[in-house]
Amino acid sequence: MKNRLTMARSTVAMRRWGPPGIVVLAAVVALTATPATAAKQPRQAAEAVAPRVAGEPIMAIVSIKSQQVTFYDADGWIMRAPVSTGTTGRETPAGVFAIVEKDKDHRSTMYDDAWMPNMLRITWNGIALHGGPLPGYAASHGCVRMPFGFAENLFDKTNIGMRVIISPHDAVPTDFSHPSLFVPRPDAIAAAPGRADKLSAEAEEATRAADAAKKAASAAAKEAASLPAALRKLEQQKARADAELAFADKTLANARNDQARAKAEELNQKAAAKAADAATQLDAARAAAQQKRDAVAATKEAAKAAATRKADAVKAATDAKLAGEPVSVYISRATQKLYVRRNTHKPAPDGGGEVFDTSIEVPITIRNPDQPLGTHIFTAMAKTDTGLRWSVVTIENGDEARNALDRITIPQDVWDRIGPTALPRSSIIISDEPLSSETNYRTEFVAVLGNEPQGGFITRKPTAPAMIASDDGWDNGGNGFGFFFQQRDPYVQPANPRRRSQYQYYQPAQPMQRGFW
Repeated sequence: MKNRLTMARSTVAMRRWGPPGIVVLAAVVALTATPATAAKQPRQAAEAVAPRVAGEPIMAIVSIKSQQVTFYDADGWIMRAPVSTGTTGRETPAGVFAIVEKDKDHRSTMYDDAWMPNMLRITWNGIALHGGPLPGYAASHGCVRMPFGFAENLFDKTNIGMRVIISPHDAVPTDFSHPSLFVPRPDAIAAAPGRADKLSAEAEEATRAADAAKKAASAAAKEAASLPAALRKLEQQKARADAELAFADKTLANARNDQARAKAEELNQKAAAKAADAATQLDAARAAAQQKRDAVAATKEAAKAAATRKADAVKAATDAKLAGEPVSVYISRATQKLYVRRNTHKPAPDGGGEVFDTSIEVPITIRNPDQPLGTHIFTAMAKTDTGLRWSVVTIENGDEARNALDRITIPQDVWDRIGPTALPRSSIIISDEPLSSETNYRTEFVAVLGNEPQGGFITRKPTAPAMIASDDGWDNGGNGFGFFFQQRDPYVQPANPRRRSQYQYYQPAQPMQRGFW
């Protein structure tokens, strides 16, 4: 496809220039084909497909050193091709990513509507794998260009959430085993769908009950809202009746003759009766108002309790549904925390990508926390008779992968919660790095290596503030995951200027408005 595109452009140019232009173009081609020039171009591996029936890719590894990308399924590599990563000053960041969006015919909004076909986005600030020209060396603005035909053939084979590892050096998955890795239980996996259905029904019932309790509390509060005005009116009536009675008492006391005294007594009796009636009405109204206030308080407490039961039921149902999805765990030495994410496959409400569940975030203990762990990606490649077959990819040297796992103490309740139903494609990432500010509710984990050039990453505008998914909703009836979104302080690398050669970059601590490239 690339050759046809180049030939077509050359033909158009020759037609435009005429015979003189053809002569000049031929001279240029001759010069660029000289051995001296060709020797300056680094040799790249050719495209290749494994000589076997390939499964779906589980991960992609980009080697910045070799300018090559390799895709792996459960049985090894399946496709590889040369690439062109970011040039000096706009380097492609090395680190751990995952596909967050796919676009068959993407056009850049940052670089003059440039065509980026078969785009696989891995950060929302604009790093992606896509088809593009390959000059034989790093030449992009930070993306990973792949051969046009290769990118086209690959596009439909990839899914959102697929791991993309960008390594500064050559790295390959290596078979690995360790007692800290997930060991699923067949009975838990078999029971997961039925448990999810049961808890989903309970969540729907809890949602209906919560809605009814909320309506009752709202109606009681609305009815009670008129009480202050009604009581004020009765209090004013009683005050007027008391004033009339006081006036009648004074008139009776000042009567000078029998006729005046009789008239004053009649006025006094009427005023006393009116005052007594006003007092009775006020007392009754106050008692009724108190009953209504008590009812409002009771319905409010009932609504709160129903909302709590709903939240608990929805959370349990959500966890049960997510048990059928591969789980990703990130362990950071920088924050000494463990984070868990699963793809909900629910479209992001603001468009673009899917929502990832982020409900688990817990502290962990790391032995000798001042010593580097390195960056290791452990991936469950396939099922075995005894559980899962794992691989490890190391992209940053620190401690050995096995030693790094040995140094980490993970809360058992977390492992008990996610381990029994762990599936192939699940992963555990250990790194010295905190999560990047590009990690948000629409991404899996994004972590970049702080000691590697990041020009093509840092110079881009960060995305909007991180948002998180909550279980305080059940998709208007419980047929899926419900979410609301709020700002959250992301657990990210602190703002710091970074020097790469003569370039000065700055990564702000607070994410800004999302910008597409």
